[in-house]
Amino acid sequence: MSKQRRAFTRDFKVEAVRLTEEKGRNVASVARELDIHANTLSKWRAEYSEHDNDAFPGKGHLLSKDEEFRQMRRKLDDVTEERDILKKAIAIFSKRPR
Repeated sequence: MSKQRRAFTRDFKVEAVRLTEEKGRNVASVARELDIHANTLSKWRAEYSEHDNDAFPGKGHLLSKDEEFRQMRRKLDDVTEERDILKKAIAIFSKRPR
């Protein structure tokens, strides 16, 4: 029988990280108190320290900088496609009739 994977909200993760930053609290004791693995909490701490308020965007969501990159990439693809269409149109209309 497989164990069901638990999902945690962003607020839960942020609060767990905040608890580890209190004086006298270590990762292992906070993890036991919250019934999560210490390695999981350590990963959350690392992500939070790296991304701060952008950490834990949620399933299917991107960090703000990654979302901006995705939008710029999509816009570049659109502009490139429009340019290619215009090049073909110019080639077609610039042919001299026989």
